[in-house]
Parts: sequence; C-alpha cells; structure tokens
Amino acid sequence: MTMSARFLKIGPARLFVHICVLFIVILWLIPTLGILVSSIRDKDQIVASGWWTSFSGSARSIAVRTADADKQKQEGASYVISGNLLEGQNGGAVKAFGTRVQQPTAYEAGQMADLGDGVTLQVNEDGTYRYQKNAAFTDDDGGRRVYLSIATPPHFTLDNYKTVLTGEGIGQSFMNSLTVAIPATIIPILIAAFAAYALSWMNFPGRALLIAIVVGLIVVPLQMSLIPLLKLYNSFGSIFDVPSKTYPGIWLAHTAFGMPLAIYLLRAYIAGLPKEIIESARVDGASDFEIFVRIVLPLSFPALASFAIFQFLWVWNDLLVAMVFLGTDRDHLVLTGSLNALLGSRGGNWEILTASAFVTIIVPLLVFFGLQRYLVRGLLAGSVKGG
Repeated sequence: MTMSARFLKIGPARLFVHICVLFIVILWLIPTLGILVSSIRDKDQIVASGWWTSFSGSARSIAVRTADADKQKQEGASYVISGNLLEGQNGGAVKAFGTRVQQPTAYEAGQMADLGDGVTLQVNEDGTYRYQKNAAFTDDDGGRRVYLSIATPPHFTLDNYKTVLTGEGIGQSFMNSLTVAIPATIIPILIAAFAAYALSWMNFPGRALLIAIVVGLIVVPLQMSLIPLLKLYNSFGSIFDVPSKTYPGIWLAHTAFGMPLAIYLLRAYIAGLPKEIIESARVDGASDFEIFVRIVLPLSFPALASFAIFQFLWVWNDLLVAMVFLGTDRDHLVLTGSLNALLGSRGGNWEILTASAFVTIIVPLLVFFGLQRYLVRGLLAGSVKGG
C-alpha cells in the first residue's frame, strides 16, 4: 500500500487528530530542548545568542583598547604599537573591527584601516594588531578604543551541572525531593488499593455513602484543607511530643491530599475486573485478603502505574505543601524551593538556572516515559463496565 493510500484510509478526522497531537508534542519538545542545550552551553555564549544558534557558534561585540604610547617601537621612519586584543576574551576569531561606535564593523579582519594623519590600524582574525603612525605616539594617541566583532565556535560544557549539584545546594535538595516523593507516592497507593477493593467487591453498610464522599473530596481545593490539616498536625505533635517539620508529616499530608483521586481511579479499574475470577476464588475458599494480594493487585498494575505517575509528578513539583509541612531550612528544602530561591539570587545566570531546571524535570520525565504505556489503560479500563 502506498503512502497516499494510507493517508486516504486514515480519513480526514483521524488525520486532523494526528496533526494536532504532533503539533502539541513539538510545542512541548521545543522548550525542553532549549533548556537542555542552554544547560550545557558556555555562559558567555548564552548571553550573546539564543540556544537555536548554539551549533553554529555565536557572535558578540566588545570594546577594547590598544596598548599605551609607552609600548611603541620605532621601525624605520614609523612608530608601531602591537599586541593582541583578544587577551582575556575566552577565545574566538575577529571578523570585523572599527574605531567608532557608530561603525563598529567598518573594516574586515586583516584589512588595513586608514585613520588619517598617517595613522593606520590592522587587526587580524587571531586578535593581533598593528597600530602604526608616521610620527611618535603621544599619550593622546595611545590606548585607542577599538570595537571588535568576534565569532566564537560552539562551546559545550558540563561545568554548569557540576556547579549546580555541588555548589548551589541543588544536590541536597534533589535528594530531599526524592525522600519526599517516593514514600508519598507508595503510601497512598497501598492504602487506596485496599480501600478500592473494599468499595468494589465487599458489601457493608454505608458503602455507597463512602463512594460519594470520596468523589466529593476530589473537588475540594488543597488550599481550603491545608490550614485545618496543619492545625490538626500541630495539635497531635504537641500532644505526643513529636517534632514538627519532619518527613513523616509531609508523607501523611501528601497521602491525605492524594487519597480521594487514588481511590476513585483504582476503584474504577478494580470494579471492572471480571466478576467470575473473584467468585471462583471465593468458591475455592480464598479470603478477601488473599484475593486482593494474589489476584486483584497483579491485574491492577496499569491502574496503580497511572496513579503513580499523577502522584509522583504532583509531589515532585509541589512547593506549597513542602514549605508548610517541611520548612525551608537547607537540610529539608526540596528541589522546587531551592530552584525558587535560585531564581531570586541568580536571576541573571541563565546557565545555572537552565541546568537546575533540567535537573528538576529529568526525574519526572523518566517516571512518565517508564510508566506511560500503562497510563491510558489504567484511566480508561473502568469506563466500559463497572462492578
């Protein structure tokens, strides 16, 4: 089948959907690629040009001065001041130069510029120059300002990541975020899985009311429940003499905020499992716990993975709950908090910010791409039939 025949078979509606999906993917991929490229570029090149020009080099303009008149040497009837204008400029090649701010690229590199009154200036690509005059240079002639247009080859480095992970506190914050996110993802999954099985396959008074409460709690804004939960947390801490701002506290907070959605998603999936499997296990004498562990859990892995993606991404990107329940001291500051502080203190250091941002998104990307094949199955499995 030819390519054109395949496009005709797809149909205009599906083709439009494919084009829209491709457009959205590219739209999200471009800034991610920009962050990655900028995070490994030299800081001088980031300031001089955009990341899309990084593979073709960059151009920048600088103003330098020739040596003073006391550096002149007499060569026959002429006096010459020479040297290198690129000393301390991080390399590059001179493409053009000028002596007036209105015309900074009036002369090409290597060209002899006639400045009048018997004065000439030649600047080569490697930055060497020859400033010549028919008479001796005076103090007013020396130290002449020269404008250079410098082309710099692409320069990529991992020093930005080294600085971020060792010198900016991001490394410690990265470990703090992992310490928060992993248990705060596993704990609600374990609890919600038990609750979802009970609400799907166990008959007890008030089951329908509990399901309605779970659905209602999904729409409760986090900000509305944050202060009551914090007061309850502090009161329990004072009663049992438990220190505040601890990891178990934020694990329980994230568990409480994630439970309604977790129970809703898992129940929709578990309720859609074949009824015959559950009944056969009960006829064989299996208890509810054995049915849950040996049958329901293995079959519910797509739903568990779907919620794990949502919960992990939400906890990893959280800042509000972390600041309230964990604090902002250096030993407990999470990655989002550290990056937020970095934006305030290093707002002009784009190489540090982009490296920090990519360190922030690399773990969620790995989690998503590792579990994304289960995402749609887990979300849609309960939409066809329910228990």
